[in-house]
Amino acid sequence: MNVSFVKTPEVQQLLDKAAGINESGGNPRLKAIMRDLTESVMELIVRHDISENEFWLAMKYLADGAGEIGLIVPGTGMEHFLDLYMDAKDAEAGLSGGTPRTIEGPLYVAGAPLVEGNANLSVDPDEGTHVLHMTGSVTGPDGEAVENAIVHVWHANSKGWYSHFDPTGEQTPFNNRRRIKLGKDGCYAFHSKQPSGYSVPPGGATDQLMSALGRHGNRPAHVHFFIEAPGYRTLTTQINFGDDPFANDDFAFATRAGLLPVPSRQGDSAYIAFDFQLQRAADHGDEGFSSRSRAEVDAAPETETA
Repeated sequence: MNVSFVKTPEVQQLLDKAAGINESGGNPRLKAIMRDLTESVMELIVRHDISENEFWLAMKYLADGAGEIGLIVPGTGMEHFLDLYMDAKDAEAGLSGGTPRTIEGPLYVAGAPLVEGNANLSVDPDEGTHVLHMTGSVTGPDGEAVENAIVHVWHANSKGWYSHFDPTGEQTPFNNRRRIKLGKDGCYAFHSKQPSGYSVPPGGATDQLMSALGRHGNRPAHVHFFIEAPGYRTLTTQINFGDDPFANDDFAFATRAGLLPVPSRQGDSAYIAFDFQLQRAADHGDEGFSSRSRAEVDAAPETETA
């Protein structure tokens, strides 16, 4: 059957009714989005001749996989698409420069300890892994040092688990998580137990989808960052270790040019020097975080000196 079936009066009337188009109440923007979304799904059903059984199997998959939605979204490329879309909007507005943005992922936890100096991220022992040393500066678009910046940094342990999400329950709260308050020179430094890459939960919803698509669910070793400072646009980014076998084949599409430093390895230590450049904020909204739902626990003591 041709997708023109969706354009028949009966289906179009159904779409208007379901989206509340002719109702006086409600949110007009939501109505328009809901109508377009529903029509697109209907067109997919017709174009691919999706059966009733296939439709309800898909609904069951979404219901059962709700707990992994934070992995499914990047795995399907949607989170990377949002970055590409925001990049295109910046270019259209004549904005350029700065460290590339890339996906946040689902594993940030608000309330990490606020520290100064060369921060130690790792509270827990992690036998057999190298020590990661990372240093650099945070500058603005004209190369100026960014004062009073806060660098949020978080990463997995050597087994690929993040504190607060570790199914073994063995990690101390906020292990491998800190907020680093920078001084006037805009320089940062931290050390931690080096993270490893990891895969999506075996047999889980994301793994099932990747297998059905003939894809893997692996991520390279990486470190996440938020960087915020008054007068500058908050940056969401991460670096992938350039020598990881999945550095250029990240299932979550987080790899971007300029975000692939190769660690300098010496003995049991790995060193990365990486500078960040922020864009100026156009308004106060640029200085904040997106409204994404994030894990949050009781705030740690405000300031520790490393």
